[in-house]
Amino acid sequence: MLKLHLTPYADSTWEWFGDRYRTGDRRSEIVPYRHSMVEYLALTDSQRTLLVVRERVADRPRCEPAVRTSSASEYDQARQAADQWPADYILVESAPGEPVQVTAGSCRTTPLYLAHDADTLHGSWDMADLRPFAGGINVREAARLLLYRPRYSADTLFATILRLTERATAHFGGHLFVRYPAPALHIGTRELVPGADVLGAFVQALDDALDVRPLDPDRALFHLTGGFDSGTVATRAAERFPKRLSTAALLIGGPGREQQMRRRAEMRNAVRFGAVDELVDAMVELPLHPDCVRVRGAAISPYEDPLHYPFARMTDRIAASGAHTVVTGLGGDEMVALTQEEYPHRASGSMEDAKSLLWIGRRVSEVADFGDDGIAPPAAVNSMTLLSLESAAPVLLRAGLWPLHPFADPAMVAFGEALPIGWRELKQLQRRRLSSLGMSRDVTLPAQRESFAEVVEHALILHGKGLLSDMLKSGSALFDAGLVDPDGLRKGLKELNHASYDELRHSQLIEVIHLHLAAAAYL
Repeated sequence: MLKLHLTPYADSTWEWFGDRYRTGDRRSEIVPYRHSMVEYLALTDSQRTLLVVRERVADRPRCEPAVRTSSASEYDQARQAADQWPADYILVESAPGEPVQVTAGSCRTTPLYLAHDADTLHGSWDMADLRPFAGGINVREAARLLLYRPRYSADTLFATILRLTERATAHFGGHLFVRYPAPALHIGTRELVPGADVLGAFVQALDDALDVRPLDPDRALFHLTGGFDSGTVATRAAERFPKRLSTAALLIGGPGREQQMRRRAEMRNAVRFGAVDELVDAMVELPLHPDCVRVRGAAISPYEDPLHYPFARMTDRIAASGAHTVVTGLGGDEMVALTQEEYPHRASGSMEDAKSLLWIGRRVSEVADFGDDGIAPPAAVNSMTLLSLESAAPVLLRAGLWPLHPFADPAMVAFGEALPIGWRELKQLQRRRLSSLGMSRDVTLPAQRESFAEVVEHALILHGKGLLSDMLKSGSALFDAGLVDPDGLRKGLKELNHASYDELRHSQLIEVIHLHLAAAAYL
Protein backbone atom coordinates (compact mmCIF):
# COMPACT_ATOMS: atom_id res chain seq x y z
CA MET A 1 0.00 0.00 0.00
CA LEU A 2 3.05 2.25 -0.19
CA LYS A 3 6.55 2.73 -1.55
CA LEU A 4 9.28 4.38 0.52
CA HIS A 5 12.85 5.57 0.76
CA LEU A 6 13.96 6.39 4.32
CA THR A 7 17.32 7.87 5.29
CA PRO A 8 17.80 7.94 9.08
CA TYR A 9 19.86 10.50 10.99
CA ALA A 10 18.99 13.12 8.36
CA ASP A 11 16.28 15.79 8.11
CA SER A 12 13.12 14.43 9.80
CA THR A 13 10.87 17.39 8.93
CA TRP A 14 8.13 15.88 6.78
CA GLU A 15 5.76 17.68 4.40
CA TRP A 16 2.91 16.60 2.12
CA PHE A 17 3.61 17.25 -1.58
CA GLY A 18 0.27 16.41 -3.23
CA ASP A 19 0.84 12.68 -3.78
CA ARG A 20 3.68 11.86 -1.37
CA TYR A 21 5.44 12.76 1.87
CA ARG A 22 8.99 14.12 1.71
CA THR A 23 11.53 15.42 4.16
CA GLY A 24 12.95 18.89 3.71
CA ASP A 25 16.21 17.57 2.30
CA ARG A 26 14.24 15.17 0.03
CA ARG A 27 16.35 12.24 1.16
CA SER A 28 13.29 10.43 2.55
CA GLU A 29 10.02 9.87 0.74
CA ILE A 30 6.80 7.88 1.23
CA VAL A 31 4.45 7.39 -1.74
CA PRO A 32 1.05 5.96 -0.70
CA TYR A 33 -0.93 3.84 -3.14
CA ARG A 34 -3.60 6.12 -4.57
CA HIS A 35 -7.04 4.55 -4.30
CA SER A 36 -10.38 5.47 -2.77
CA MET A 37 -10.00 2.59 -0.30
CA VAL A 38 -6.71 4.00 1.08
CA GLU A 39 -6.04 7.03 3.26
CA TYR A 40 -2.92 8.58 4.77
CA LEU A 41 -2.15 10.89 7.66
CA ALA A 42 0.83 12.30 9.50
CA LEU A 43 1.43 13.73 12.97
CA THR A 44 4.43 15.38 14.59
CA ASP A 45 5.22 16.72 18.05
CA SER A 46 8.05 18.75 16.49
CA GLN A 47 10.51 15.97 17.32
CA ARG A 48 8.93 12.65 16.44
CA THR A 49 6.84 12.10 13.30
CA LEU A 50 4.28 9.35 12.72
CA LEU A 51 3.16 8.68 9.14
CA VAL A 52 0.33 6.20 8.51
CA VAL A 53 -0.93 4.65 5.27
CA ARG A 54 -3.98 2.50 5.87
CA GLU A 55 -7.15 1.02 4.46
CA ARG A 56 -10.16 3.18 5.04
CA VAL A 57 -12.81 2.06 7.49
CA ALA A 58 -16.53 2.53 6.79
CA ASP A 59 -18.53 5.36 8.39
CA ARG A 60 -15.44 7.46 9.04
CA PRO A 61 -14.49 10.58 7.06
CA ARG A 62 -11.33 10.33 5.03
CA CYS A 63 -8.29 11.73 6.83
CA GLU A 64 -6.51 14.78 5.48
CA PRO A 65 -2.93 13.95 4.47
CA ALA A 66 -1.33 17.20 5.64
CA VAL A 67 1.16 16.85 8.51
CA ARG A 68 -0.44 18.01 11.76
CA THR A 69 1.40 19.28 14.83
CA SER A 70 0.44 17.98 18.28
CA SER A 71 1.70 17.91 21.85
CA ALA A 72 3.90 15.04 23.00
CA SER A 73 1.04 13.47 24.98
CA GLU A 74 -1.33 13.71 21.99
CA TYR A 75 1.33 12.07 19.84
CA ASP A 76 1.67 9.20 22.32
CA GLN A 77 -2.10 8.67 22.32
CA ALA A 78 -2.22 8.70 18.52
CA ARG A 79 0.61 6.18 18.28
CA GLN A 80 -1.14 3.84 20.70
CA ALA A 81 -4.47 4.18 18.88
CA ALA A 82 -2.86 3.51 15.49
CA ASP A 83 -2.25 -0.13 16.41
CA GLN A 84 -5.96 -0.65 17.01
CA TRP A 85 -6.96 0.08 13.43
CA PRO A 86 -9.27 -2.77 12.24
CA ALA A 87 -7.96 -2.87 8.65
CA ASP A 88 -4.55 -3.00 6.98
CA TYR A 89 -1.97 -0.31 7.76
CA ILE A 90 1.70 0.60 7.66
CA LEU A 91 3.23 2.96 10.26
CA VAL A 92 6.47 4.85 9.72
CA GLU A 93 8.15 6.54 12.68
CA SER A 94 11.10 8.91 12.53
CA ALA A 95 12.92 11.28 14.87
CA PRO A 96 16.13 13.34 14.67
CA GLY A 97 19.22 11.25 15.27
CA GLU A 98 17.23 8.01 15.57
CA PRO A 99 16.81 4.92 13.36
CA VAL A 100 13.58 4.81 11.36
CA GLN A 101 10.92 2.23 12.17
CA VAL A 102 8.29 0.68 9.88
CA THR A 103 5.48 -1.41 11.40
CA ALA A 104 2.80 -3.49 9.66
CA GLY A 105 -0.71 -4.12 10.92
CA SER A 106 -2.30 -7.51 11.58
CA CYS A 107 -4.91 -7.39 8.76
CA ARG A 108 -2.46 -7.63 5.88
CA THR A 109 -3.89 -7.05 2.41
CA THR A 110 -0.78 -6.10 0.47
CA PRO A 111 2.88 -7.07 0.91
CA LEU A 112 5.75 -4.79 1.84
CA TYR A 113 9.24 -5.82 0.77
CA LEU A 114 12.33 -4.10 2.17
CA ALA A 115 15.96 -3.72 1.12
CA HIS A 116 18.69 -1.19 1.81
CA ASP A 117 21.91 0.33 0.60
CA ALA A 118 24.54 2.00 2.79
CA ASP A 119 22.34 4.93 3.77
CA THR A 120 18.72 4.33 2.86
CA LEU A 121 15.92 1.84 3.50
CA HIS A 122 13.85 1.08 0.42
CA GLY A 123 10.42 -0.53 0.47
CA SER A 124 7.58 -1.34 -1.90
CA TRP A 125 4.52 -3.51 -2.39
CA ASP A 126 6.07 -4.38 -5.76
CA MET A 127 9.28 -6.36 -5.35
CA ALA A 128 10.39 -5.18 -8.80
CA ASP A 129 11.17 -1.77 -7.28
CA LEU A 130 13.88 -3.45 -5.18
CA ARG A 131 15.55 -5.17 -8.11
CA PRO A 132 18.67 -2.93 -7.89
CA PHE A 133 19.26 -4.15 -4.34
CA ALA A 134 18.75 -7.89 -4.92
CA GLY A 135 21.72 -9.97 -3.83
CA GLY A 136 22.22 -13.72 -3.82
CA ILE A 137 19.67 -16.46 -3.30
CA ASN A 138 18.41 -17.28 0.20
CA VAL A 139 18.98 -21.04 0.08
CA ARG A 140 16.69 -21.86 2.99
CA GLU A 141 13.76 -19.99 1.43
CA ALA A 142 14.46 -21.43 -2.02
CA ALA A 143 14.38 -24.93 -0.53
CA ARG A 144 11.00 -24.24 1.07
CA LEU A 145 9.60 -23.13 -2.26
CA LEU A 146 11.05 -26.01 -4.26
CA LEU A 147 9.64 -28.49 -1.73
CA TYR A 148 6.23 -26.78 -1.82
CA ARG A 149 6.64 -26.07 1.88
CA PRO A 150 5.99 -22.31 2.09
CA ARG A 151 6.55 -20.57 5.39
CA TYR A 152 5.49 -17.07 6.43
CA SER A 153 8.63 -15.26 7.46
CA ALA A 154 10.83 -12.25 6.79
CA ASP A 155 12.75 -14.35 4.27
CA THR A 156 12.31 -14.02 0.53
CA LEU A 157 14.06 -15.81 -2.33
CA PHE A 158 16.71 -13.08 -2.27
CA ALA A 159 19.04 -12.77 0.70
CA THR A 160 19.01 -8.96 0.61
CA ILE A 161 15.23 -8.47 0.27
CA LEU A 162 13.01 -9.00 3.32
CA ARG A 163 9.26 -9.25 3.83
CA LEU A 164 7.62 -7.20 6.59
CA THR A 165 5.26 -9.72 8.16
CA GLU A 166 2.11 -8.87 10.10
CA ARG A 167 2.68 -6.83 13.30
CA ALA A 168 6.44 -6.93 12.70
CA THR A 169 8.63 -3.82 12.96
CA ALA A 170 11.60 -3.07 10.74
CA HIS A 171 14.36 -0.99 12.34
CA PHE A 172 16.89 0.72 10.08
CA GLY A 173 19.81 2.83 11.15
CA GLY A 174 22.31 1.62 8.56
CA HIS A 175 21.55 -2.05 9.24
CA LEU A 176 18.10 -3.60 8.72
CA PHE A 177 16.59 -5.65 11.52
CA VAL A 178 13.04 -7.06 11.54
CA ARG A 179 11.55 -7.71 14.97
CA TYR A 180 8.69 -10.19 15.13
CA PRO A 181 5.70 -9.62 17.46
CA ALA A 182 4.41 -11.86 20.23
CA PRO A 183 2.28 -14.82 19.04
CA ALA A 184 -1.38 -14.02 18.47
CA LEU A 185 -3.82 -15.76 20.80
CA HIS A 186 -6.45 -18.15 19.43
CA ILE A 187 -9.67 -19.23 21.12
CA GLY A 188 -10.19 -22.81 19.92
CA THR A 189 -13.37 -24.84 19.52
CA ARG A 190 -16.39 -24.10 21.72
CA GLU A 191 -19.53 -26.05 22.49
CA LEU A 192 -22.71 -24.74 20.88
CA VAL A 193 -25.64 -23.76 23.06
CA PRO A 194 -28.88 -25.67 22.35
CA GLY A 195 -30.66 -24.27 19.31
CA ALA A 196 -27.69 -22.20 18.19
CA ASP A 197 -28.29 -20.53 14.83
CA VAL A 198 -24.90 -21.18 13.29
CA LEU A 199 -25.87 -20.16 9.77
CA GLY A 200 -27.40 -16.95 11.04
CA ALA A 201 -24.24 -16.16 12.98
CA PHE A 202 -22.17 -16.99 9.90
CA VAL A 203 -24.18 -14.59 7.75
CA GLN A 204 -23.79 -11.87 10.38
CA ALA A 205 -20.03 -12.48 10.53
CA LEU A 206 -19.86 -12.21 6.73
CA ASP A 207 -21.82 -8.97 6.81
CA ASP A 208 -19.56 -7.56 9.51
CA ALA A 209 -16.43 -8.50 7.53
CA LEU A 210 -17.83 -6.89 4.38
CA ASP A 211 -18.88 -3.78 6.29
CA VAL A 212 -15.48 -3.01 7.85
CA ARG A 213 -14.42 -1.12 4.71
CA PRO A 214 -16.47 1.35 2.63
CA LEU A 215 -17.46 -1.07 -0.14
CA ASP A 216 -19.11 0.53 -3.18
CA PRO A 217 -21.28 -2.25 -4.66
CA ASP A 218 -21.50 -0.47 -8.03
CA ARG A 219 -17.72 -0.61 -8.45
CA ALA A 220 -17.00 -3.86 -6.61
CA LEU A 221 -16.44 -7.08 -8.54
CA PHE A 222 -16.59 -10.48 -6.87
CA HIS A 223 -14.19 -13.21 -7.93
CA LEU A 224 -16.81 -15.96 -8.29
CA THR A 225 -14.88 -19.14 -9.10
CA GLY A 226 -17.83 -21.45 -8.51
CA GLY A 227 -16.21 -22.85 -5.36
CA PHE A 228 -17.65 -22.86 -1.86
CA ASP A 229 -15.72 -19.88 -0.49
CA SER A 230 -16.14 -17.32 -3.25
CA GLY A 231 -19.70 -18.57 -3.78
CA THR A 232 -20.62 -18.04 -0.15
CA VAL A 233 -19.19 -14.50 -0.03
CA ALA A 234 -20.56 -13.40 -3.40
CA THR A 235 -24.09 -14.75 -2.98
CA ARG A 236 -24.44 -13.12 0.44
CA ALA A 237 -23.27 -9.78 -0.93
CA ALA A 238 -25.65 -10.10 -3.89
CA GLU A 239 -28.53 -10.67 -1.47
CA ARG A 240 -27.68 -7.36 0.15
CA PHE A 241 -27.04 -5.45 -3.10
CA PRO A 242 -29.30 -7.05 -5.73
CA LYS A 243 -28.47 -6.51 -9.42
CA ARG A 244 -25.43 -4.37 -8.58
CA LEU A 245 -22.51 -6.77 -8.20
CA SER A 246 -20.27 -7.80 -11.10
CA THR A 247 -18.42 -11.13 -11.16
CA ALA A 248 -15.40 -12.68 -12.86
CA ALA A 249 -13.57 -16.00 -12.98
CA LEU A 250 -10.86 -18.07 -14.62
CA LEU A 251 -12.27 -21.15 -16.32
CA ILE A 252 -10.43 -24.37 -15.55
CA GLY A 253 -9.86 -27.43 -17.74
CA GLY A 254 -10.43 -31.14 -17.33
CA PRO A 255 -13.54 -33.01 -16.16
CA GLY A 256 -14.47 -30.28 -13.68
CA ARG A 257 -14.80 -27.54 -16.31
CA GLU A 258 -18.44 -28.11 -17.31
CA GLN A 259 -19.36 -28.53 -13.66
CA GLN A 260 -17.65 -25.23 -12.78
CA MET A 261 -19.68 -23.40 -15.41
CA ARG A 262 -22.94 -25.02 -14.22
CA ARG A 263 -22.23 -24.19 -10.58
CA ARG A 264 -21.35 -20.58 -11.36
CA ALA A 265 -24.50 -20.20 -13.44
CA GLU A 266 -26.64 -21.62 -10.63
CA MET A 267 -25.05 -19.29 -8.10
CA ARG A 268 -25.62 -16.27 -10.31
CA ASN A 269 -29.25 -17.32 -10.86
CA ALA A 270 -29.97 -18.09 -7.20
CA VAL A 271 -29.53 -14.42 -6.27
CA ARG A 272 -29.57 -11.33 -8.46
CA PHE A 273 -26.10 -10.32 -9.62
CA GLY A 274 -25.29 -7.55 -12.08
CA ALA A 275 -25.00 -8.16 -15.80
CA VAL A 276 -21.18 -8.08 -15.98
CA ASP A 277 -19.49 -11.49 -15.73
CA GLU A 278 -15.92 -11.46 -17.00
CA LEU A 279 -14.66 -14.94 -17.92
CA VAL A 280 -11.12 -15.81 -19.01
CA ASP A 281 -10.37 -19.31 -20.27
CA ALA A 282 -7.20 -20.37 -18.48
CA MET A 283 -6.84 -23.29 -20.91
CA VAL A 284 -6.36 -20.72 -23.68
CA GLU A 285 -4.64 -17.90 -21.77
CA LEU A 286 -2.18 -20.36 -20.29
CA PRO A 287 0.42 -19.73 -17.60
CA LEU A 288 3.94 -19.51 -19.09
CA HIS A 289 2.48 -18.07 -22.30
CA PRO A 290 5.18 -16.35 -24.41
CA ASP A 291 3.33 -13.03 -23.93
CA CYS A 292 3.46 -13.34 -20.13
CA VAL A 293 5.57 -10.54 -18.64
CA ARG A 294 7.15 -13.05 -16.27
CA VAL A 295 8.35 -15.18 -19.20
CA ARG A 296 9.52 -12.08 -21.07
CA GLY A 297 11.95 -11.21 -18.29
CA ALA A 298 10.05 -8.70 -16.16
CA ALA A 299 11.04 -8.57 -12.49
CA ILE A 300 7.97 -10.43 -11.25
CA SER A 301 8.21 -11.58 -7.66
CA PRO A 302 8.32 -15.37 -7.25
CA TYR A 303 5.49 -14.90 -4.74
CA GLU A 304 3.07 -13.46 -7.28
CA ASP A 305 0.22 -15.60 -8.58
CA PRO A 306 1.53 -18.82 -10.18
CA LEU A 307 -1.19 -18.51 -12.84
CA HIS A 308 0.21 -15.10 -13.65
CA TYR A 309 -0.76 -14.68 -17.29
CA PRO A 310 -4.43 -15.73 -17.08
CA PHE A 311 -4.85 -13.89 -13.78
CA ALA A 312 -3.37 -10.71 -15.28
CA ARG A 313 -5.63 -11.07 -18.33
CA MET A 314 -8.67 -11.38 -16.09
CA THR A 315 -7.51 -8.44 -14.01
CA ASP A 316 -7.21 -6.25 -17.10
CA ARG A 317 -10.76 -7.16 -18.06
CA ILE A 318 -11.99 -6.35 -14.56
CA ALA A 319 -10.32 -2.94 -14.59
CA ALA A 320 -11.73 -2.18 -18.04
CA SER A 321 -15.23 -2.95 -16.75
CA GLY A 322 -15.01 0.03 -14.38
CA ALA A 323 -14.51 -1.89 -11.13
CA HIS A 324 -12.08 -0.53 -8.55
CA THR A 325 -12.33 -3.23 -5.87
CA VAL A 326 -12.08 -7.03 -6.16
CA VAL A 327 -13.59 -9.23 -3.45
CA THR A 328 -12.36 -12.83 -3.15
CA GLY A 329 -12.98 -15.99 -1.17
CA LEU A 330 -9.32 -16.37 -0.19
CA GLY A 331 -8.91 -17.66 3.36
CA GLY A 332 -12.05 -19.80 3.34
CA ASP A 333 -10.07 -23.04 3.41
CA GLU A 334 -8.06 -22.02 6.46
CA MET A 335 -11.05 -20.50 8.26
CA VAL A 336 -12.62 -23.95 8.68
CA ALA A 337 -9.44 -26.05 8.62
CA LEU A 338 -9.13 -28.95 11.05
CA THR A 339 -6.34 -28.87 13.59
CA GLN A 340 -3.57 -31.44 13.82
CA GLU A 341 -5.32 -32.90 16.87
CA GLU A 342 -8.61 -33.23 15.01
CA TYR A 343 -7.05 -34.64 11.86
CA PRO A 344 -3.54 -35.98 12.47
CA HIS A 345 -1.49 -35.80 9.31
CA ARG A 346 2.09 -35.41 8.18
CA ALA A 347 2.94 -31.98 6.84
CA SER A 348 3.65 -31.90 3.13
CA GLY A 349 6.92 -30.72 1.66
CA SER A 350 9.31 -33.08 3.42
CA MET A 351 12.34 -34.64 1.80
CA GLU A 352 10.46 -37.93 1.98
CA ASP A 353 7.86 -36.44 -0.35
CA ALA A 354 10.60 -35.07 -2.61
CA LYS A 355 12.25 -38.41 -3.37
CA SER A 356 10.44 -38.63 -6.68
CA LEU A 357 11.41 -35.08 -7.68
CA LEU A 358 14.49 -35.88 -9.72
CA TRP A 359 15.57 -32.24 -10.02
CA ILE A 360 15.87 -31.46 -6.29
CA GLY A 361 19.49 -30.46 -5.65
CA ARG A 362 21.82 -31.44 -2.83
CA ARG A 363 21.53 -28.07 -1.06
CA VAL A 364 17.80 -28.56 -0.63
CA SER A 365 18.35 -31.78 1.32
CA GLU A 366 21.07 -30.09 3.39
CA VAL A 367 18.83 -27.26 4.59
CA ALA A 368 15.39 -28.92 4.52
CA ASP A 369 15.48 -29.72 8.25
CA PHE A 370 15.90 -26.00 8.99
CA GLY A 371 12.83 -24.90 7.05
CA ASP A 372 10.98 -23.78 10.17
CA ASP A 373 13.87 -21.69 11.48
CA GLY A 374 13.19 -17.96 11.54
CA ILE A 375 9.51 -18.15 10.68
CA ALA A 376 7.03 -15.60 11.99
CA PRO A 377 5.04 -16.44 15.15
CA PRO A 378 1.36 -17.42 14.91
CA ALA A 379 -0.77 -14.59 13.55
CA ALA A 380 -4.44 -13.79 14.00
CA VAL A 381 -4.90 -14.89 10.37
CA ASN A 382 -3.52 -18.21 9.13
CA SER A 383 -0.07 -17.85 7.61
CA MET A 384 -1.08 -19.67 4.42
CA THR A 385 -3.89 -17.16 3.98
CA LEU A 386 -1.44 -14.28 4.42
CA LEU A 387 0.83 -15.75 1.74
CA SER A 388 -2.17 -16.16 -0.58
CA LEU A 389 -3.17 -12.52 -0.12
CA GLU A 390 0.40 -11.46 -0.84
CA SER A 391 0.33 -13.55 -4.01
CA ALA A 392 -2.83 -11.94 -5.37
CA ALA A 393 -2.21 -8.29 -4.51
CA PRO A 394 0.50 -7.01 -6.91
CA VAL A 395 -1.32 -7.96 -10.12
CA LEU A 396 -4.48 -6.26 -8.85
CA LEU A 397 -2.66 -3.14 -7.62
CA ARG A 398 -0.91 -2.62 -10.96
CA ALA A 399 -4.36 -2.51 -12.57
CA GLY A 400 -5.66 0.05 -10.05
CA LEU A 401 -7.76 -2.53 -8.18
CA TRP A 402 -7.91 -2.87 -4.40
CA PRO A 403 -8.31 -6.41 -2.98
CA LEU A 404 -10.79 -7.34 -0.24
CA HIS A 405 -10.84 -10.74 1.46
CA PRO A 406 -13.71 -11.17 3.97
CA PHE A 407 -12.57 -14.64 5.09
CA ALA A 408 -9.26 -13.09 6.19
CA ASP A 409 -10.96 -10.73 8.62
CA PRO A 410 -9.71 -11.62 12.14
CA ALA A 411 -13.25 -11.73 13.53
CA MET A 412 -14.26 -14.15 10.78
CA VAL A 413 -11.21 -16.29 11.53
CA ALA A 414 -12.12 -16.37 15.22
CA PHE A 415 -15.69 -17.37 14.34
CA GLY A 416 -14.41 -20.32 12.31
CA GLU A 417 -12.02 -21.43 15.05
CA ALA A 418 -14.86 -21.56 17.58
CA LEU A 419 -17.06 -23.87 15.49
CA PRO A 420 -17.33 -27.56 16.38
CA ILE A 421 -15.63 -29.94 13.99
CA GLY A 422 -18.93 -31.00 12.43
CA TRP A 423 -19.39 -27.54 10.99
CA ARG A 424 -15.83 -27.25 9.71
CA GLU A 425 -15.16 -30.74 8.37
CA LEU A 426 -15.46 -30.88 4.55
CA LYS A 427 -16.59 -27.24 4.61
CA GLN A 428 -19.99 -28.08 6.01
CA LEU A 429 -20.46 -24.43 6.97
CA GLN A 430 -20.21 -23.19 3.39
CA ARG A 431 -22.10 -26.15 1.96
CA ARG A 432 -25.04 -25.65 4.31
CA ARG A 433 -25.10 -21.93 3.67
CA LEU A 434 -25.35 -22.48 -0.11
CA SER A 435 -27.95 -25.21 0.44
CA SER A 436 -30.05 -22.76 2.47
CA LEU A 437 -30.28 -20.63 -0.68
CA GLY A 438 -31.95 -23.54 -2.48
CA MET A 439 -28.95 -24.63 -4.51
CA SER A 440 -28.73 -28.15 -5.90
CA ARG A 441 -26.39 -30.96 -4.97
CA ASP A 442 -24.37 -30.05 -8.07
CA VAL A 443 -23.33 -26.93 -6.13
CA THR A 444 -23.20 -28.29 -2.59
CA LEU A 445 -21.88 -31.80 -3.32
CA PRO A 446 -20.00 -31.57 -6.65
CA ALA A 447 -19.02 -34.88 -8.18
CA GLN A 448 -15.92 -33.68 -10.03
CA ARG A 449 -12.75 -32.12 -8.71
CA GLU A 450 -12.36 -28.50 -9.77
CA SER A 451 -8.75 -27.36 -9.88
CA PHE A 452 -6.14 -25.82 -12.14
CA ALA A 453 -4.26 -29.12 -12.42
CA GLU A 454 -5.11 -29.54 -16.10
CA VAL A 455 -4.22 -25.90 -16.78
CA VAL A 456 -0.78 -26.42 -15.24
CA GLU A 457 -0.28 -29.68 -17.16
CA HIS A 458 -1.23 -28.08 -20.47
CA ALA A 459 1.00 -25.07 -19.74
CA LEU A 460 4.00 -27.25 -18.93
CA ILE A 461 3.54 -29.43 -22.01
CA LEU A 462 2.92 -26.53 -24.41
CA HIS A 463 5.23 -23.83 -23.02
CA GLY A 464 7.12 -25.21 -20.04
CA LYS A 465 9.18 -27.76 -21.95
CA GLY A 466 10.77 -25.03 -24.04
CA LEU A 467 11.52 -22.91 -20.97
CA LEU A 468 13.12 -25.86 -19.18
CA SER A 469 15.17 -26.68 -22.26
CA ASP A 470 16.38 -23.06 -22.45
CA MET A 471 17.22 -23.20 -18.75
CA LEU A 472 19.38 -26.27 -19.28
CA LYS A 473 21.13 -24.68 -22.26
CA SER A 474 21.79 -21.26 -20.76
CA GLY A 475 22.36 -22.24 -17.14
CA SER A 476 20.66 -21.00 -13.99
CA ALA A 477 21.47 -19.49 -10.63
CA LEU A 478 19.53 -22.44 -9.20
CA PHE A 479 22.11 -24.82 -10.65
CA ASP A 480 24.98 -22.70 -9.36
CA ALA A 481 23.51 -22.71 -5.84
CA GLY A 482 23.02 -26.50 -5.84
CA LEU A 483 19.24 -26.07 -5.48
CA VAL A 484 18.30 -27.74 -8.75
CA ASP A 485 20.22 -30.67 -10.20
CA PRO A 486 20.57 -30.18 -13.97
CA ASP A 487 20.89 -33.91 -14.66
CA GLY A 488 17.74 -34.63 -12.70
CA LEU A 489 15.95 -31.76 -14.44
CA ARG A 490 17.01 -33.17 -17.80
CA LYS A 491 15.41 -36.47 -16.82
CA GLY A 492 12.24 -34.69 -15.76
CA LEU A 493 12.12 -32.86 -19.09
CA LYS A 494 12.60 -36.16 -20.91
CA GLU A 495 9.56 -37.54 -19.09
CA LEU A 496 7.51 -34.54 -20.21
CA ASN A 497 8.72 -35.00 -23.80
CA HIS A 498 7.62 -38.63 -23.73
CA ALA A 499 4.11 -37.74 -22.55
CA SER A 500 4.45 -39.52 -19.21
CA TYR A 501 3.02 -36.66 -17.15
CA ASP A 502 2.52 -37.37 -13.45
CA GLU A 503 0.55 -34.61 -11.74
CA LEU A 504 2.02 -35.08 -8.27
CA ARG A 505 5.58 -34.81 -9.54
CA HIS A 506 5.65 -32.85 -12.76
CA SER A 507 3.26 -30.09 -11.69
CA GLN A 508 5.99 -28.88 -9.34
CA LEU A 509 8.20 -28.06 -12.33
CA ILE A 510 6.24 -24.84 -12.72
CA GLU A 511 7.79 -23.63 -9.47
CA VAL A 512 11.26 -24.46 -10.81
CA ILE A 513 10.49 -22.29 -13.83
CA HIS A 514 9.13 -19.44 -11.72
CA LEU A 515 12.16 -19.41 -9.42
CA HIS A 516 14.55 -19.59 -12.38
CA LEU A 517 12.81 -16.70 -14.12
CA ALA A 518 12.84 -14.64 -10.92
CA ALA A 519 16.54 -15.32 -10.31
CA ALA A 520 17.35 -14.42 -13.93
CA ALA A 521 15.35 -11.18 -13.72
CA TYR A 522 16.71 -10.02 -10.36
CA LEU A 523 20.27 -11.33 -10.32
